Amino acid sequence: MGDLELLLPREADVLVRGLRSFQPREMGSGGWNQQHENLEKLNMQAILDATASQGEPIQELLVTHGKIPTLVEELIAVEMWKQKVFPVLCKLEDFKPQNTFPIYMVIHHEASIINLLETVFFHKEVCESAEDTVLDLVDYCHRKLTLLVAHCGRGGPSEEEESRYSTPMQELQKQAEVMEFEIALKALSVLRYITDCVDSLSLSTLNRMLSTHNLPCLLVELLEHSPWSRNEEGKLQQFEGGRWQTVPPSEQQKLSKLDGQVWIALYNLLLSPEARARYCLTSFAKGQLLKLRAFLTDTLLDQLPNLADLQGFLAHLALAEAQPPKRDLVLEQIPEIWERLERENKGKWQAIAKHQLRHIFSPSEQDLRLQAQRWAETYRLDVLEAVAPERPRCAYCSAEASKRCSRCQNEWYCCRECQVKHWEKHRKACVVAAQSDRAK
Repeated sequence: MGDLELLLPREADVLVRGLRSFQPREMGSGGWNQQHENLEKLNMQAILDATASQGEPIQELLVTHGKIPTLVEELIAVEMWKQKVFPVLCKLEDFKPQNTFPIYMVIHHEASIINLLETVFFHKEVCESAEDTVLDLVDYCHRKLTLLVAHCGRGGPSEEEESRYSTPMQELQKQAEVMEFEIALKALSVLRYITDCVDSLSLSTLNRMLSTHNLPCLLVELLEHSPWSRNEEGKLQQFEGGRWQTVPPSEQQKLSKLDGQVWIALYNLLLSPEARARYCLTSFAKGQLLKLRAFLTDTLLDQLPNLADLQGFLAHLALAEAQPPKRDLVLEQIPEIWERLERENKGKWQAIAKHQLRHIFSPSEQDLRLQAQRWAETYRLDVLEAVAPERPRCAYCSAEASKRCSRCQNEWYCCRECQVKHWEKHRKACVVAAQSDRAK
């Protein structure tokens, strides 16, 4: 493994072998918590290995032991828990936890899994090892991209809105909303890696991507609205490394990583032989795809030269006749994880929430201390610094930062002067965060 090791090879092998899927009712339980810690370790080690470029044993172990389908099922199970159980917990009047950390871990679980999948799906053999669950993963990514499109133009909450998050549960809901946005961006990267394998995907998966979900048109919507970019006080900001960062004028023509992922996915879905043979270019699809021509500037083509082929495809499409919708009788496989979990737990969500309230999310002080100790051992500072996407940036001037707000620990600054200048804007959020930490 890499120079900095969190796991020895034998330890990693044991952790991967032990991965299993949990039911929504088991989320947050002792066995589930242990697996969550194990997944975090595997996640961090996978990032360390990818960064070191010295082979990626975590990815190899997941493929060898056939655990990619397990991760996909666990991903969808926690997604369902967040949609079906978490809202019930938030509405229970008799549930006023002093510490929301156990619930936060369940919410964070989805982010941990999608982050691991993003790291390992770069390799085509991982997509192949997903087997039938690649259908479920495509559906999952489609749900997340639909949320991204819905997010367009909405932006984040204002400081006045943030100040309303006064109770621990309200603060947790806010954190879950922010995390959902980051998860959707990870799902976009996973989908792009799936499209890299488009010529080897099953016919059912291709049909799901091109006909059922019409992913090319959805990707056009994302490019049009670019939810990972925004204008804040006249400055262009992009969401990178888990936070919004101001883009210097000299770099505003540079293609962002997320825009690049969308363009590559479109290239794969529109120009690969298998996809072209199966994508029906209706009048609606034609109208949507031709919007791409406005984005294909010389600056973009200099950064992604392969898009010249896409430009040629669009020029031909503009002259071609639209195709009528296909009405062929197609027997296809459908994703089953979401439907099965929903069927097995139908009418039980309220009971699951109350069970977890009593037995899982109301831990004793001793249990909390033990859990905190385990997490301190998992999240070693040297490892966290190594897996961080980049050095933190100053909240005021965007320069590299080394100092943190001592009160809330959320914002970074390069110097005392910038912190003082930013205080008027940061004050309300800082007070709310500090109050929330005390409540927890």
